[in-house]
Amino acid sequence: MNHFQYSNQDLYCEGVKIEDIAEEVSTPFYLYPHATLKQHFNSFNNAFEGIRHLICFSMKSNSNMAILRLFAREGGGVDIVSGGELYRALKAGVNPEKIVYSGVGKRVEDMEYAIKTGILMFNVESRQELYLLNDSAKRLNKIANIAIRVNPDVDAQTHPYISTGLKENKFGIDINESIEEYKIAARLENLNVSGVSCHIGSQLTNLSPFVDTLKKIKGLVKRLGDIDINIKYLDLGGGLGITYDSETPPMPGEYADALKKELNKTELTLIFEPGRVIMGNAGILVTKVLYTKTAGEKNFVIVDAAMNDLMRPSLYNSFHAIQPVKEGEREIITADIVGPICESGDFLAKNRQIGSPVPGELIAVMSAGAYGFSMSSTYNSRPRVAEVMVKEEQYYIIRERESYEDLVSGEKIPDFLE
Repeated sequence: MNHFQYSNQDLYCEGVKIEDIAEEVSTPFYLYPHATLKQHFNSFNNAFEGIRHLICFSMKSNSNMAILRLFAREGGGVDIVSGGELYRALKAGVNPEKIVYSGVGKRVEDMEYAIKTGILMFNVESRQELYLLNDSAKRLNKIANIAIRVNPDVDAQTHPYISTGLKENKFGIDINESIEEYKIAARLENLNVSGVSCHIGSQLTNLSPFVDTLKKIKGLVKRLGDIDINIKYLDLGGGLGITYDSETPPMPGEYADALKKELNKTELTLIFEPGRVIMGNAGILVTKVLYTKTAGEKNFVIVDAAMNDLMRPSLYNSFHAIQPVKEGEREIITADIVGPICESGDFLAKNRQIGSPVPGELIAVMSAGAYGFSMSSTYNSRPRVAEVMVKEEQYYIIRERESYEDLVSGEKIPDFLE
C-alpha cells in the first residue's frame, strides 16, 4: 500500500487532502507518506530475518534528513557516495558504524572525513584507490575496513544507464582479477580486508541476475578463504525494481528467499543497499496545470514542474503515471505533459492518455520518491521545490522551497566589474 488514495474524488496522502497541502505550500512539491516509508523499510528488513544482515539505505535515491532519520530509527544505516552524503547522514543521526562508502571517484579529503568518522567499510573500486586509502589511513594513524567491489559481468537486464555489472561499465574490479587486488590489500598495513561488494544495476525486475551474481561471489569468497583472506561482510548492493507502469518485479520476500536458498547457512553478515524499492512508490510530485494548447493534432499540457524537478523522464525516457488530484468525468485526450524549461526534452510524459485537465488544477506524478528531488537542479534559475511528509492527519514541511535569494547565495561579482 502506498497510502495515496481517493476519498470523495479527492486524492489524499494518508489522512490529509493533497489540495489542502498545496494551498499552503504552493506547487510543485514532493510528498511522502510516513506510513509507506516505514512499511517499505521494514518489509525489506524483515524479509531477511534469521540471517545476520544490515540495511544500508542508498541515500542517493533520496537524501532528505527527515527520511534518513526515520530509517535510522528503524535500525538502518546508509550507503554513501560522497563526503556531502556522509555529512547529511551524520546530521540526521545515522550511526557511523552502519555507513558504507561506495563510488568510483572518492576524493582524499572525503576518505579522511570518513576514516575519522569511523564508518563501517569502504567499498573500493580500483588499485589506485586501495593505495590512496591506505596512505590516508596511515596519515591519520587509523585502520580502514574495506571491501573490494567486484564486477561479476552479469547482465542486469535493465536500462543501460543504470546497468553497472558488465565489463564495459565503469564500476568495480573484474571478478577474475580481484584475487590479486585482495592480495595487495591484505599486505597494506592500514587496511583491514572485511568484505566483498558488488552491485549490478538498478530497477531489476527478475531474480536471475541476483542469483547468478551471488553464485559468482560465493566462489570468490571460497577462493579468498583458501588463501587465508577471510571475509566477514558480503555487500550485495541494491537494485530491486518497482512497478512504475506494468512491471512485475519480485517482492522483497521473494528476493530474500532466493538469496537464502543460494546461501544456505552462512556466517557472513549480508549488507543490502536498497533505495528505489523503498522510496520509489513512497513519493509523488504534485504540480499545477498552467496552460493547455493544441498544435496541429498535438495536445500539450503545460505544468509548473519541469525536468529540473524530475529528471527521470528526460534522462531515461522513464514512465511515471499521471493522476488528477481531483477526480471527475472528463474527455480522454492524448497529450504531452511538459514543463516551462526551454528544452524540447522538458517533459514528464509523452503521448499519454489522460482526462483533459484545465488550467489551475493539480495533477500528481506518481512513483517519484526515488531519484526525484535528489537529482533536481536549479536549471533556468528555477528554485528547487519543497518536500513534505505526512503522518496520519498532519503534514510537515521537511524542506522549505528555495527562494530567489537562495539561487544567488555564494555568488560574488568581482571588483573589476563594479
